[in-house]
Amino acid sequence: MTEEREVLEWPRFGEATRQLAQAIAHDGFAPDVVVAIARGGMLLAGGLAYALGVKSCGALNVEFYTGVGQRLPDPVVLPPMLDEVSLRGKRVLLADDVSDSGRTLAMVVQLLEATGAEVRTVVLYTKPGTVHEPHYTWRRTPLWITFPWSALPPVGAAA
Repeated sequence: MTEEREVLEWPRFGEATRQLAQAIAHDGFAPDVVVAIARGGMLLAGGLAYALGVKSCGALNVEFYTGVGQRLPDPVVLPPMLDEVSLRGKRVLLADDVSDSGRTLAMVVQLLEATGAEVRTVVLYTKPGTVHEPHYTWRRTPLWITFPWSALPPVGAAA
């Protein structure tokens, strides 16, 4: 028996990104920088940066999930690190693919706010029971999500 999943395909991802950008603009939040939680938030962050006309982008590498439904005890920040000094006093839009437990988002918000940044969060999906309710969410689902960038396994080495 296969587990039911939420499946996001590329065309719908583009629509979702644009809808989120419109919600952010309508809300009056004008970020100085868009920061992605890598890897899942990188494509959303890039799309939002273009849609909102933001040239300054960055990423913070965080590992938490190690497989479907498998995670480390706590999120771990991996190098390379963000230049914290350049975020001081900035309006930061923090993007990730999903707020599942919300622990990764909550940890990164705390790190960014410690630099003096004003932080708002945006995700494609929010799951029930998250400890961090994002400022902007495209959809809510209790299901495991298949994203277009991770639907297929990594390519093998060239023969």
